[in-house]
Amino acid sequence: MRRGALRRLVADLGGGLERELVDRLHGQVEAAQRGVVLARSAAVGHADTVELSARMDAAEREGDDERAALVATLSAALMTPFDREDLFRVSRSIDDVLDNLRDFVRELALLGVRDPGFVPILDAVDACLADLDTAVMRLVTDRPGLVGAALDASKTSNQVRKRYQEQLAALLDSPEVTPEVLKRRELLRRLDVVGLRLGEATDALADGAVKRG
Repeated sequence: MRRGALRRLVADLGGGLERELVDRLHGQVEAAQRGVVLARSAAVGHADTVELSARMDAAEREGDDERAALVATLSAALMTPFDREDLFRVSRSIDDVLDNLRDFVRELALLGVRDPGFVPILDAVDACLADLDTAVMRLVTDRPGLVGAALDASKTSNQVRKRYQEQLAALLDSPEVTPEVLKRRELLRRLDVVGLRLGEATDALADGAVKRG
């Protein structure tokens, strides 16, 4: 075995790789959480849209950097403490969450919509990200509790869909279909996609936890 490969193997067995992967996933989740804060401000019109878009772009870049580093680490690792494909799925889904939050903020500005009705859905997204982060951290701090934490995060992700459905029902209760109704329908659809991607992230984490036993 070459010296470089041997060093990587020693680091992997010593837990350095596991900590590196967890730190990268944690960084992605943190970037997504910042995205939720910005999306909430945009929904209620508490900040300048240009500034919000710039801050959202910065959060997305940070998330992209964390994902790129995670993929590079996975590619270089000789062995991983968690299924490689499942880790990739978790990372990709978190990245999709942030991408859709960015698009939500952009579309709010383009459509000229401000609606506090989006806030309950964003609150559910925030709660799910917090539970997902707890599960991610248990990759190194509490392996026996990882499956339960991942399943808890999955249940929380279902609340995003539930609140989306509630807001959609209220919107479609309108006596006529106006441009404003159609705008809000598209924005609600964007948040529903965020919830779906969260569900994929939590399912991938649960799958990996079950495989590892």
